[in-house]
Amino acid sequence: MTWSTEDIGDLTGRRALVTGATSGIGTETARELLRHGADVTITARDDRKAAATVADLGGDVEVVTLDLADLPGTIAAAQGLVDAGERFDVLVNNAGVMVPPYTQTMDGFELQIATNHLGHFAWTATLWPLLREGATRVVTVSSLAHASTKGIDLRSLEPNGDPRRYSRWRSYAESKLANLLFMKELDRRVKAVGLGLVSVGAHPGLTSTNLTKTTGSAMHHLAGAFSQSSRAGAWPSLRAATDPTFTGGEYVGPARLRQTRGRPKTVGMTSAARDPRLAAEVWSASESATGVVFEVA
Repeated sequence: MTWSTEDIGDLTGRRALVTGATSGIGTETARELLRHGADVTITARDDRKAAATVADLGGDVEVVTLDLADLPGTIAAAQGLVDAGERFDVLVNNAGVMVPPYTQTMDGFELQIATNHLGHFAWTATLWPLLREGATRVVTVSSLAHASTKGIDLRSLEPNGDPRRYSRWRSYAESKLANLLFMKELDRRVKAVGLGLVSVGAHPGLTSTNLTKTTGSAMHHLAGAFSQSSRAGAWPSLRAATDPTFTGGEYVGPARLRQTRGRPKTVGMTSAARDPRLAAEVWSASESATGVVFEVA
């Protein structure tokens, strides 16, 4: 059966938290969750963009200022939500950066692995008291690019630790592989202790968003010519966040043209993404990198 947003049930009374929701698929994810009755909180780095997004969405949307490349700031933002004490039913870890020029964060990490993976790891770990009870859904947004790398050099998860010459596409691919390894390992750990939380992955296929602007003009225009809209790109995230048949560990992407476009369905991932040994190593290295022990219990 072909899934559509009309298959999303009534979300009245449910609270959703979407990172990176001031543009692209993040905005469209928040929009649909609102349309179906959810109380939505979004995160944003830029207060002006946040205000514009809230006005665009037209709902009663809460905003949390969050820069995932800033680990102490990320932990503090998450702790602020924990201190407020209101749990979330859906967390969509959507924010990301894509193939920028080399940038090192204040914490000593390459920007893509810091934002796309380490920031979300620390964010989710710190939010854990608000997530662990009940059938919470945690969605980790990855990318087709995860398939272009066979592994992760764990030195990239150490401050100033990666001696390799910078390749922006390799770093992006490794960060997106790390997303899937995190999603799968979280699924393994919650099932091992009998929690009801459901950890699911998603990818938007080939979608024209602000992220593609950093890939270079030729690639950006090519993406614009062949890609689907941000609205369609959000469908996999929305299905991952709301499909009641999912039990954890599923990966959702577009159904057509080698997962580049179309309605969302469950799709495969690489053997590296399914590797439990590598996932455990990345989890441990991420704890060391962020200083946050993520105990799933």
